Amino acid sequence: MIAVDQVSKQFKLSKKQKREEKLGKTQSSIWAVSEISFRCEPGRVFTLLGPNGAGKTTTLRMIATMLKPSSGKIEVAGFDTVTQPQEVRRRIGFLTGSTGLYDRLTPNELIKYYAELNGMHLGRFKQRKEELFGLLGIDEFANRRIAKLSAGMKQKVSIARTIIHDPDVVIFDEPTVGLDVITSRNIIQLIKNCKEDGKTVIFSTHIMGEVSLLSDDMAIIHRGKLLFNGLYEEFQHQMQSRSIEDEFIRLVSENGGAL
Repeated sequence: MIAVDQVSKQFKLSKKQKREEKLGKTQSSIWAVSEISFRCEPGRVFTLLGPNGAGKTTTLRMIATMLKPSSGKIEVAGFDTVTQPQEVRRRIGFLTGSTGLYDRLTPNELIKYYAELNGMHLGRFKQRKEELFGLLGIDEFANRRIAKLSAGMKQKVSIARTIIHDPDVVIFDEPTVGLDVITSRNIIQLIKNCKEDGKTVIFSTHIMGEVSLLSDDMAIIHRGKLLFNGLYEEFQHQMQSRSIEDEFIRLVSENGGAL
């Protein structure tokens, strides 16, 4: 379970950043996230939607202990992300927007390294690796140096690294970016498998088709604040537009946003 309670995140800005944001001379910081609260339950998929710069990645990074909230509290699997970060990290898999892989290693070497970091037994590791490599189509380039792989191949390896240790909580930040249609479909199935296994799943996406396929619960964030937070079915019932995409655009536009 993920519990986010009245969480805010403030960033101090450099002079260059202030110029880029066109802020006044007296403003030295910006609120990326402001007093947001939501719950992600085991066995359910929680979707976080929002335009670029809305606060999605900041929120996910706080959940993953990469950033500390300026105020509020986050718990993952019952552990506080600020006071018990190591316990949280043991229980999550986090796929970021940047793969950050070791170029000199092969996928086989990299995945084995992360399995060992997480204390996996050899037998379980081999079984898990076979499952993931088969699903993601990694076998055909498993012994090539990562530096020689395409962006899509690297994304597949990054996904395998994220969940090799079979974590209870999985965070996907734009998981299908850069992937072909077949692999994207496999990732969708992988997320469904995580749900069926009783894992807590939270993911962000800009692909509305993925929202309708996967979402049990959903939040829309814009300018660091939640515009909607509830069941996906509730969102559908209250829609004033014909499609999810149009409704998303309507909500953001009505709250002073541009996509």
